Amino acid sequence: MDLIFITDNPDLAVSAQSAGVDRVMVDLEILGKQDRQGHLNTVISSHSLEDVGRIGSVLNVSKLLVRVNPINEQSKLEIDSVIEHGAEIIMLPMFKSALEVETFIRLVGGRVTTCLLLETQEAVSEIDNILSVEGIDEIHIGLNDLHLSMGLSFMFELLANGALDKLNKKIIKAKIKFGFGGVARLGGGNLDASLILSEHIRLNSSMVILSRDFKEKGVDINVEVCKIREYLNTPKSIEVLASNQRLTYEKIHHIVNKIKKAPRGS
Repeated sequence: MDLIFITDNPDLAVSAQSAGVDRVMVDLEILGKQDRQGHLNTVISSHSLEDVGRIGSVLNVSKLLVRVNPINEQSKLEIDSVIEHGAEIIMLPMFKSALEVETFIRLVGGRVTTCLLLETQEAVSEIDNILSVEGIDEIHIGLNDLHLSMGLSFMFELLANGALDKLNKKIIKAKIKFGFGGVARLGGGNLDASLILSEHIRLNSSMVILSRDFKEKGVDINVEVCKIREYLNTPKSIEVLASNQRLTYEKIHHIVNKIKKAPRGS
């Protein structure tokens, strides 16, 4: 499974690469993000085009992934620029239609790997048409914005309500590389990382983003990535995965109920 680490810091990029992270992401997406996520405890990046070149210059094993802005009047210039600065994979966020995907694929023109970040209700409704577009290399399900778009309370609710399973089956059937969401360090997070990783294994996921707690002061990223790898590489029976799935759903429902019962604004 490809582990993705988001940073605009060359030193952190080198550390992540040394720890065995497969991809380092520079995040240029800014259009509309403050409006969508400004009220949440999420990271809204301030990465720049210059960071793409800086991060790319220190990578020789990990791939350079760049998330660009949603399709807009400047998309051609932005996509051409990030490719010139060394992007090896380009991720398109917040698309809603097959037409936007077609535009993205055309602008990339086969020069680098294309990755769609599926995170809108409209894209879910259009998934069959989107999957018919040629040139899609990967699809990553963005749980943060997608759960907001669907009016849900908790991003992992998409696991418990079956939505992620349905998308997974269609994407895998289309023979497109699939991944979803992010994961905290083992033993951390609202929902234990081991349960999330178990769901990745069950769903044949190939990608996951490492959460910001891998960057916390005093955290040894080598140790933490090693723990993730060890968990992923330890064989798990169908029975174990099914048991983990039931436990995951129980915990998700508990978290959702707690969120719904909490006083508004708390």
